[in-house]
Amino acid sequence: MSDDDDAPPPDSKLTRSKRQWAKEGRFLTGRQARPEAERLPPGQHPVRDWPVLDLGLRPDVPREDWRLRIWGLVQAPAVLDWAGLEALPAVETVTDIHCVTTWSRYDNHWTGVATRDLIAAVRPKAEAGFVVLHSFDGYTTNLTLEDFAAEDALLANGWEGRPLEARHGGPLRLVVPHLYFWKSAKWLRGIEFVRDDQPGYWEVRGYHNRGDPWREQRYSEDV
Repeated sequence: MSDDDDAPPPDSKLTRSKRQWAKEGRFLTGRQARPEAERLPPGQHPVRDWPVLDLGLRPDVPREDWRLRIWGLVQAPAVLDWAGLEALPAVETVTDIHCVTTWSRYDNHWTGVATRDLIAAVRPKAEAGFVVLHSFDGYTTNLTLEDFAAEDALLANGWEGRPLEARHGGPLRLVVPHLYFWKSAKWLRGIEFVRDDQPGYWEVRGYHNRGDPWREQRYSEDV
């Protein structure tokens, strides 16, 4: 992937608003919760629909043209087409969504590939400590390898018994339920394994580097 491929999307009304929220510390309650004891993280409210939030660009990538590149500090780099993705073990999970904009949606039924199975296939090198997710709209976000390999994390290609729609990040998106949902990159086209942390689009715009909802890690302490 060239640097041009990862050029960030142009500024939009949403990005300007969210950067202002970070500066103001909007929505912070100062309370911490325990995921094993409380289903709804601090400052969140449950919704029944699935709000659509993006950076003003919504790629529509047909499955026949889609490719996923996995590279960096791995022993078996790969470029998967859709058939290659479907050759990996399929899983089904039910998890909640927690968006940093304060909404949460319970009991989402996903289908896809467990990140642990992808990790087993590409075999990260010992020095790999972080993962950078690259999206078709130029978006990036960073995760520790430990968070990426969480037990319920997956590469999702289906939601509620249907193929994942483009407006929700299809044909393939990441789902990491234990972190705020901006960490679950939509329109996934690349997974890069790296030694050192590389903050992504929102992380350099005032948002927390990890994003644990129960610790209310919405914003960077450096804002």
